Amino acid sequence: MHNPYVTATFTRMFLTTTRRLGALVSLLALAGCTLQRNASSQSVRVLVYNIHAGKDARGIDNLERVAALIRETAADIVLLQEVDRKTRRSGNVDHVAELERLTGMHSAFGKSLSFQGGEYGIAILSRFRIDSSRTVPLPIDPPQLRSGVSYEPRVALRAWLTTSRGALHLVNTHMDASGDDRYRRQEIVTVLALGDSSRVPTLMGGDLNSTPESAVQQSVRARGWRDAWTECGDASAGFTYPADSGTKRIDYLYFRGDTRCTRASVPASQASDHRALLVEIRP
Repeated sequence: MHNPYVTATFTRMFLTTTRRLGALVSLLALAGCTLQRNASSQSVRVLVYNIHAGKDARGIDNLERVAALIRETAADIVLLQEVDRKTRRSGNVDHVAELERLTGMHSAFGKSLSFQGGEYGIAILSRFRIDSSRTVPLPIDPPQLRSGVSYEPRVALRAWLTTSRGALHLVNTHMDASGDDRYRRQEIVTVLALGDSSRVPTLMGGDLNSTPESAVQQSVRARGWRDAWTECGDASAGFTYPADSGTKRIDYLYFRGDTRCTRASVPASQASDHRALLVEIRP
């Protein structure tokens, strides 16, 4: 015999149990998301990339493709070289502002020289807040005359960030491209001094225009800096130049102390004349 009281009581119990289960599932899902975020926050993905003044090796504009690679690799920090700001050769485009717009990242720029009505230099993009930055000249003696007509001073760009794991110091640079180490051996002295002066975890890298066996790279390792590719690179050779064939490794990320590297790779891309170096580290 049907009892309305029993039926109503059972319905209330069923609905109450269902709501509690739903709340429990939601809580577990939230906890899972939190754990996932906490796990991901333990590592930082760094991309080192020479963007060839905003064009690929064929001379075709590349900023959209550079931004796409940054998004695809989920990079948290990007060390960029060969960056134009409103030069004639780049159609008066501000590469830093455009990449900031395309990626949603914070930025800092280090000017190497005035060029074609604008500026040329290096830059840093970061998903973390950039607390401060500073451009530091890399002096050489005598000054280097390029192509017999102009001087191209080199600089390092320092930046201090606040990440999910605390303070982080970056040193980005683009060193001389001559056939021997004469100028690079002078430039690296200043770069190393900047890295050595930091009291917080430091990442130091860029387009160093020298291969691993060179005197320049030996001097970096001799000071206790560890090469990310040597420590955690994948099975490939890690060649970053040129983009179409990859015959040598000239782009680097260095660190030391308690910082650890979990993975390094060279994503296949011809958005520039270089390939990018992608490193996952735990500062």
